[in-house]
Amino acid sequence: MADRYLENDMPDFVEEEAPAEEAEVGSLARLLSLPYATLSDMLKSSALDLKQTVVMQTWGKRVGDYSLYTGALGTACLAFKAYQVTKNLSDLKLCCDIVKACDIASRDSGHVSFICGRAGVCAFGAVAAKHAGDGMLLDHYLSQFKEIKLYSDLPNELLYGRAGYLWACSFLNKNIGNGTVSTTRIRSVVDEIIKSGRQLAKKGRSSLMYEWHGKKYWGAAHGLAGIMYVLMTVQLKPEEVEDVKGTLRYMIKNCFPSGNYLSSEGSESDRLVHWCHGAPGVALTLVKAAEVFGDEEFVQAAIDAGEVVWRRGLLKRVGLCHGISGNTYVFLSLYRFTGKVEYLYRAKAFACFLYDRAPRLISEGRMHGGDRPYSLFEGVGGMAHLFLDMTDPSEARFPGYEL
Repeated sequence: MADRYLENDMPDFVEEEAPAEEAEVGSLARLLSLPYATLSDMLKSSALDLKQTVVMQTWGKRVGDYSLYTGALGTACLAFKAYQVTKNLSDLKLCCDIVKACDIASRDSGHVSFICGRAGVCAFGAVAAKHAGDGMLLDHYLSQFKEIKLYSDLPNELLYGRAGYLWACSFLNKNIGNGTVSTTRIRSVVDEIIKSGRQLAKKGRSSLMYEWHGKKYWGAAHGLAGIMYVLMTVQLKPEEVEDVKGTLRYMIKNCFPSGNYLSSEGSESDRLVHWCHGAPGVALTLVKAAEVFGDEEFVQAAIDAGEVVWRRGLLKRVGLCHGISGNTYVFLSLYRFTGKVEYLYRAKAFACFLYDRAPRLISEGRMHGGDRPYSLFEGVGGMAHLFLDMTDPSEARFPGYEL
């Protein structure tokens, strides 16, 4: 089990103090005690350097992989985050240029989700165009989004399926304006997701259940956690609310004794503490449930899942999907919900670990830099995005997941 993560020997909490002139600011212990403003400036500087490297390594005028997950749209997302933090218009222009190339590359892909499909290109392009003040481009992306067709045998999960398309709808309605995607369109997708979940849950103990490639996954990427999160971003009927609550209660009741969550129905392997599979993705969903429903059981379950991430979340990878960067967003989410400085410290601790240790550990072969080492979800692109989000933690959101 411990082959997946590094031991977390960082203190549970460290009081901030001004650095002494002779102190070695770069050491992990010293970083943990730095005033937050000082640390966030250091992280921002590192992130902007990383962004330049990511752009240099991933951006050409022709795009093969256009996805947010491992492709060029992830680079556009990083450039957009840099623009939000620095207000540097060159980053916004870069973002728009990359999205235009992704638009061409994704047109006949057949993929419909936000993270891995055409919906992500159109929805993200629309938001970037709005910020750039380009009304014609905004209209182009919105019209292209409305032309996306959902085929009948589409899966329901987040990365490739209906939930991924529905997330894009919610993203547009939040960032462009309510009604950008019609209630009728959203309702038709919700109906399909709920209908499918109820059918597979028959004779089971969960209110809803879903299958992808023959497995009943629980995690954020392909399973229950991700689908429940997206359902909570839209208006649900009372009985659908109870379905979502019942499904989350089923997961809480049947998690591992360690507090971690199953990767799929019936799994006995308590190994994965990733956003894609395990407690981190479930924790983000439970925070959303606490925000939407207000039930104390979801608040406590989110806190409990966060404890698992603190103990076992220093993964031997850097990215968002199955790395330390993604796990750090659990603490940012808990901080945003609870306002407790202890969670901001934990986010700071994981970010400091990355800042101080990741380059050396990767060079030594003790950490994996990612199969696509500059991408948003697998590589240092995600780390750079996290560092930029640390400049304003109350507004930090896991890209492509938290709204």
